[in-house]
Amino acid sequence: MREPYRVVAAGLPERVTVYEVGPRDGLQNESVVVPVEVKAEFIARLAAAGHRVIEATSFVHPKWVPQLADASELLAGMERVPGVRYPVLVPNERGLDRALEHGVQEIAIFASATETFAGKNLNRTLESQFEMFEPVVARALDHGLRVRAYVSMCFGDPWEGPTPVEQVVAVGRRLLDLGCYELSLGDTIGVGTPGHVAALIGAFGGPEQLAVHFHDTYGQALANTLAALREGVTVVDASTGGIGGCPYAESATGNLATEDLVWMLHGLGVETGLDLPSLVETSTWLAGELGRPSPSRVVQALGPAPATDTNVKE
Repeated sequence: MREPYRVVAAGLPERVTVYEVGPRDGLQNESVVVPVEVKAEFIARLAAAGHRVIEATSFVHPKWVPQLADASELLAGMERVPGVRYPVLVPNERGLDRALEHGVQEIAIFASATETFAGKNLNRTLESQFEMFEPVVARALDHGLRVRAYVSMCFGDPWEGPTPVEQVVAVGRRLLDLGCYELSLGDTIGVGTPGHVAALIGAFGGPEQLAVHFHDTYGQALANTLAALREGVTVVDASTGGIGGCPYAESATGNLATEDLVWMLHGLGVETGLDLPSLVETSTWLAGELGRPSPSRVVQALGPAPATDTNVKE
């Protein structure tokens, strides 16, 4: 089978936006440095497969994320397809300055829902992180940019354990009050379960302005996504081929694979605008560039069979 059998499920959105994070969140944790021309081709292939939101790169200091040190070169040379959004991640005002220099129209900021991770990832306390975000968001809005906010460790923290729901809501509400148009709830170490997902979305008072970002450490990413969709969420972060993780949380494994997500959504009758064969082809190509197989189950099932040694006799 090359496509899933479709059975329209009740209680789900008619259409879901897949917020593609492969070029940024996917590549940032790779040990092999990917050439800028390969990154540009990766982004072009994603747009050709139907993506309308592709997070292109990050202006984090190259000392912390050397894989994305070529952000300026990438943005200066990559092709932009009309109708496709290419947000970039920025950590602070210097990152915003660089984004503005390159004519970026949309940025994302990243916050923590826990004290320990705020210190390890941002060198800030849970409270003082907002002092860093406030001028970034204000200036970005003044320049007409859209601002998205990520919140990490929304379901659990490897140092602190389960994250209190009310703590996540408090952080998220403050980011939305700054003027962020969307809040992506991140299960950074992949410990969430469907009931936890529903409880967190419910604690926000509903799905408005919420997106979800799941890692598949415990095999729960698709189940958690389905729970979020049943709560009314219509934006799901995913990474082509399931590549990525978090360089500041060793227990974080790969992101939810775009192909696995699309297979499930199309089987449920939910439209995405994405061409699954093109995504599989792109992931197969990228796996060759990275020198390792794709972790995506759908890519493994639909991609070319691995080469075998025909000289081996049974």
